Amino acid sequence: MIDFSNGSLFKLQQIDPGSIAAELQPLLVQGEQLVSAFKGVRDYVAFTNKRVIAVNAQGITGKKRDYTSLPYSKVQAFSVETSGHFDLDAELDLWYSGLGKVRFEFKGKVDIRTLSNLIGVYVL
Repeated sequence: MIDFSNGSLFKLQQIDPGSIAAELQPLLVQGEQLVSAFKGVRDYVAFTNKRVIAVNAQGITGKKRDYTSLPYSKVQAFSVETSGHFDLDAELDLWYSGLGKVRFEFKGKVDIRTLSNLIGVYVL
């Protein structure tokens, strides 16, 4: 499982969800759809209409993968921080019982408010 206590683990840029759809399709349950996706250097995070899937590429080649499922139904609270003039990163924090805070940091032009709305629709 990914060590979510390391806040700098994820510096993510938005990607086309279609670019990872084939890899994640076998993991999706009936009625689940990819909504948005973000990629770091080797890892990526996919937001579906039911959960967040964090994918950690492991090993030298990165072919070994760890898929961590973070269901929206288990989110107790969430927070977003928009980017500013000097701090260009936006952040999403999700609090899970038993797991604690999970932080995702987004670089570049990410519409964090839209992502907040997505989380809100499925959590609230």
